Amino acid sequence: MTSNEQERSSVLDAGLASSLLDISVSEPVSLAQLQRLSPSALAYLGDAVYELHIRQHYLLPPRRLDAYHQQVVSQVRAESQAKNLRSLEPYLTEPELDILKRGRNAAYNRPKRVDPETYQQATSLETLVGYLYLTDPKRLLELFSYLELSFSQNC
Repeated sequence: MTSNEQERSSVLDAGLASSLLDISVSEPVSLAQLQRLSPSALAYLGDAVYELHIRQHYLLPPRRLDAYHQQVVSQVRAESQAKNLRSLEPYLTEPELDILKRGRNAAYNRPKRVDPETYQQATSLETLVGYLYLTDPKRLLELFSYLELSFSQNC
């Protein structure tokens, strides 16, 4: 990526980060409400939030739709999510690690192409993303900033 593209990307990231905060839950979720949500429900929400973040990340520089799609699909696959989770682990707090355990234990119905451990890690990440989206969107954006998402040269 050229320096001009990097500059546009960081400007976009800053603007999109604030827009992600703007679309987050308008009222904080109470602890009682949160405890009623299953890890699978948090992962369901986290999957959507994670994909939205990835789509926003790859929006610039402008490209063909199939190039966007290839980039996004490569990042939202269970294997990439598991890799991204491993890169985030040094930054996670004890309560966040507990959420990961809840998500890992909730992982089932995995696709046949994915081994169980990889699927558990991906579900754990999605659970954490869903949890932070509801409870602490600023912390979620901080963790997203640690992800090293790269642009593929063939897109």
